[in-house]
Amino acid sequence: MNAFYSLYSHEFLRVATCVPATEVADPDFAVAETLRLAELGHADGAGVMLFPELGLSSYAIDDLLLQDALLDAVERAIGKIVEASKDLYPVLAVGAPLRGDGRLYNTGVIIHRGKILGVVPKAYLPNYREFYERRHFSPGAGVTDATISVGGHRVPFGVDLLFRSEGSVPFTFHVEVCEDFWVPLPPSTRAAMAGAELLLNLSASNITIGKAETRRMLCASQSARAVAAYAYSAAGPGESTTDLAWDGHAAVYEYGDLLAETERFPTGGTFVTADIDLGRLRQERMRLNSFADCARQELPQGHGYRKVGFTLDKPADVVPLRRRIERFPYVPSNPARLREDCYEAYNIQVQGLAKRLAATGIKHPVIGVSGGLDSTQALIVAARAIDLIGEDRKNIRAYTLPGFATSDSTKSNAWTLINSLGVTGEEIDIRPAARQMLADLGHPFGAGEPVYDVTFENVQAGLRTDYLFRLANQVGGLVVGTGDLSELGLGWCTYGVGDHMSHYNVNASVSKTLIQHLIRFVARSGDVTPETAAVLEAILATEISPELVPPGEEGVLQSTQDIVGPYALQDFNLFYLTRYGYRPSKIAFLSYNAWSDAESGVWPQDIPEDQKRAYAMADIRHWMEVFLRRFFNNQFKRSAAPNGPKISSGGSLSPRGDWRAPSDASAKVWLAELRDNVPAE
Repeated sequence: MNAFYSLYSHEFLRVATCVPATEVADPDFAVAETLRLAELGHADGAGVMLFPELGLSSYAIDDLLLQDALLDAVERAIGKIVEASKDLYPVLAVGAPLRGDGRLYNTGVIIHRGKILGVVPKAYLPNYREFYERRHFSPGAGVTDATISVGGHRVPFGVDLLFRSEGSVPFTFHVEVCEDFWVPLPPSTRAAMAGAELLLNLSASNITIGKAETRRMLCASQSARAVAAYAYSAAGPGESTTDLAWDGHAAVYEYGDLLAETERFPTGGTFVTADIDLGRLRQERMRLNSFADCARQELPQGHGYRKVGFTLDKPADVVPLRRRIERFPYVPSNPARLREDCYEAYNIQVQGLAKRLAATGIKHPVIGVSGGLDSTQALIVAARAIDLIGEDRKNIRAYTLPGFATSDSTKSNAWTLINSLGVTGEEIDIRPAARQMLADLGHPFGAGEPVYDVTFENVQAGLRTDYLFRLANQVGGLVVGTGDLSELGLGWCTYGVGDHMSHYNVNASVSKTLIQHLIRFVARSGDVTPETAAVLEAILATEISPELVPPGEEGVLQSTQDIVGPYALQDFNLFYLTRYGYRPSKIAFLSYNAWSDAESGVWPQDIPEDQKRAYAMADIRHWMEVFLRRFFNNQFKRSAAPNGPKISSGGSLSPRGDWRAPSDASAKVWLAELRDNVPAE
């Protein structure tokens, strides 16, 4: 199978966090269970496997930790794991009590391909409530530039170690132990600033009511602040229950997002894997200049870290991605999150327009209403904004401007919406003026020939804009824009006309895939009349069309998505290109994983059935090429976009906000990367 389809070809790394079964103070049992899970991880393509704190000895064994017989057995256990690791792919991070320079340390031992890469001591030892670690261990805080003897070999030892893969799967990771991330300044914070992208925490962590949620909060916040992946493993079944209990909680977070979590209170050993996106973390760190500024200020000259190199190369076999990729990155599949997003987006739009009206003193929003999605959302927002500033909805001037292809259904929907919202509506038929302009231009249509070219289309679009701006002059109004983020990204808007130009565009950073849900949110909010709700549902069921060319044979409408591509795919491309700067091949890889199988995965609530389809790689590649050409060729339109509120962290295309680019750039580099690295089928 083509290596393109392997996660390791696209800056992903599979990490496993493990909860082995244990027997109290039985290193031989611990070795067998550790290697059993390690072999499963190897077969599964894991690159790093994390095991619990003191997993080779057990954690809650008190003064048995000071017994030479046990400590000797632990060192022999490490030797067995080192020997077995020669035939295993993943890096193994195991927990063990180790003697060094007359002290005992609680450590994480890092093993790969028959070698101990290094040993990291626990920096901060809890000695409160149920914890008595200072009775047995020496703290690792301050231990740097040291070595330790393990199984007759001197290996790097200290809290100053970073582990760096120098193979074809390059990444850097850091290790800390349990309590280290409960302190105000976890060691992993500085390690992340020094370059660690993956942070590992070997933990035992007994369970009490509510503690699991605190762990989640700490893991999420640390991964977010450190712009890193954070893997956490805690002890599970088999630990001593003299006075404590254990829930076997293991999880992997990435930049604040939970990727994977074990089922707590397992009855046997288990592990969970997560495919972390190293490319995402690298992109975020480059973009967040404050991250680098903080590192420059807080880290000593030269960083003070020792880099321990090892080699992790891409596995020979294809390792398919097992990470949930949202099919609609602007539309979360979680219903509660989607409701919250819609609530926030709608109110951001309303607040933005209300402020503009208040600041200008203008009381007459002017809007062209077509009966399509975009103008519907803009009119809903305008009505609510007028309410917010305490003005009469009759101040809103809504115009239907039918042209040569306006259908009876969209026109009827437009009028029903205007009347149900209680705004002032008027109709201006643009066809006489359009015929005159086409005749003046010497266009064949002016002489009665059915020629439906770009001039024919844009004469209508331009006239609608002319009328709206002059009507705004006449009533002392402000033209509310309707064009959305997806159209601006694809350049599917005519320069200087209504879907591009306005006095203020409320939809400027709302994607086509999200706008449907915003309308549905209002329709089902209970804040509109039943008549308004009914017409909103009817508009949602209407085919997306610019309605500039009359229907063809058998009444087939002009379809936007037949020309620019399915909005589902193009919004996906837009998000990952502008939000993360991914190369086209990685976007195509993600798109394939999201869209190649319509039967798997979770669909956002209320997604129409016609959008629940699969796309083959050939479709994904074709429409991405269309996207790239259109995106680069139409930057000049984005450079002149009017004001409009930023809606989501997915970004906007405003030249004053998230996206700034030259109008003359070529898509050549991106098209070549797509062509050279993405299979045609």
